[in-house]
Amino acid sequence: MIARIFASMIGLVLLGGCVDLLPGGGPAAKLYNLTPKSTYSDNLPTVNWQLVVEMPISAETLNTPRIALSRAPLTLDYYGGARWSERAPVMVQTLLVESFENTGRIVAVARKSTDLRADYVLKTDLREFQAEYSGEGPPIVFVRLNAKLIKMPQRTIIASFRSERRVQAVSIKLIDVIHSFDQALGKVIKDVVEWALMAPQTAS
Repeated sequence: MIARIFASMIGLVLLGGCVDLLPGGGPAAKLYNLTPKSTYSDNLPTVNWQLVVEMPISAETLNTPRIALSRAPLTLDYYGGARWSERAPVMVQTLLVESFENTGRIVAVARKSTDLRADYVLKTDLREFQAEYSGEGPPIVFVRLNAKLIKMPQRTIIASFRSERRVQAVSIKLIDVIHSFDQALGKVIKDVVEWALMAPQTAS
């Protein structure tokens, strides 16, 4: 019995050690994070309601910390040796919350996992979040986010919105591609934050 347990432990150690030997393995992946928005339009309203931001839904191919790339319309791959600091939907949720906070125009905003009593819930769908290659030049980063603002406790959708941005990297270097992700997602998040803060007054 002891021998079998010992053999199982050895197997687990070897399995863990073999991860970096698989395709795309090697040295530990370098982690990247993106930044929240902090600058907004001067006419952004100050609101007296509280908001819960749910984690975006996404396809399984994007629900990962791996950084997605596409070389053809029907294919999706990932950069080797690089990862987002969190799964992409979790990272986007965090950046949305921080970006709402940075406006200074809302009473409170939090993730769904908190006990905040929400006046509104923001549901989003991360549809595109990849670098797209065509030819030998730098890729274009494509980000698209669909959003719905839901009034509580009625749970009625008061407004829907979609924002998408394409930003071409200045070179094929990964750090430049990451900067393009930051720019594209930042513009999309700014659009969503400003829309969400104005949507209740325009819907009434």
